[in-house]
Amino acid sequence: MTVKRISANLNAPSIPALKAFYQDLFGLDVLMDLGWITTLGTATSMPVQLSLATTGGEGTPVPELSIEVDNLDELHAHAIELGHDILYGPEDESWGVRRFMLHDPADNLVNVLQHL
Repeated sequence: MTVKRISANLNAPSIPALKAFYQDLFGLDVLMDLGWITTLGTATSMPVQLSLATTGGEGTPVPELSIEVDNLDELHAHAIELGHDILYGPEDESWGVRRFMLHDPADNLVNVLQHL
């Protein structure tokens, strides 16, 4: 048996609000829309990962999602332009990432990171 994919499922009181957040900030495409569930993503293939944590690091809470990007500072500026409140960072962390954290419209904590 081989795990082919792990998907994050976020409770969405408003699919349009969450869809707009992830499309506007991260540029994700709609891969599937059944009305009651919408799947966003990219065509990029990624390794299967599941992180288990007791803390988010540096005294932060554990985020519901971690999203790796190729230009954190550019995305951080874009988040500010879109009017999002940044809760933490950007910070260079001792474990080799630069990151910031913010909430999505459903109050999920999102950890945005770039490996250094």
